[in-house]
Amino acid sequence: MKTYDQTNFFKHTFCEFQQVDTFEFPKNTNYKSKSESEYFYADEGVYRKSNHWGRVANCRWKLIANDGYKNQQVVIGFAKWSDFYPINSSEKIFFIQVDFQHKTAKLQPKKENSTKYLHTFSEGQQKIKQLKHLLTDDKWAKYFDEEIENLRFKIITEFINSDKRLQTIKRAHK
Repeated sequence: MKTYDQTNFFKHTFCEFQQVDTFEFPKNTNYKSKSESEYFYADEGVYRKSNHWGRVANCRWKLIANDGYKNQQVVIGFAKWSDFYPINSSEKIFFIQVDFQHKTAKLQPKKENSTKYLHTFSEGQQKIKQLKHLLTDDKWAKYFDEEIENLRFKIITEFINSDKRLQTIKRAHK
């Protein structure tokens, strides 16, 4: 696995920053971007002060925010160097986490000793798009003779734990 530091963390990476309320940026921050985001490099990771998260240049940086966070609000986030993962790689290092109760799906980097089925970043993103439709729309299930929640669980579970196409999985359940 690639090692990240202040020289390469901003090149095609996925990361989840944790909101930090108690960090004061020094007057001479390490870097300030064209979009006014500020960065401070520590030995263990990077602090980022910004009002925009998600798609950042060629990266996908999420903010795990505290309660009360509003979009476009300036917030400080921190991420360890070990929390950065390549997104333009052919390595299968992401798994899909589905919350059936809240009808959400998100891509997560693999954890150590994980037994979850892994995908590349781009494969995972494509599957997430299809999963959102399966989770929020019921029209696709009207041709099946099974209760929607059971069917949804079976199809989604098989879809996120294989390389099978969604159409193939659905056909097998008819």
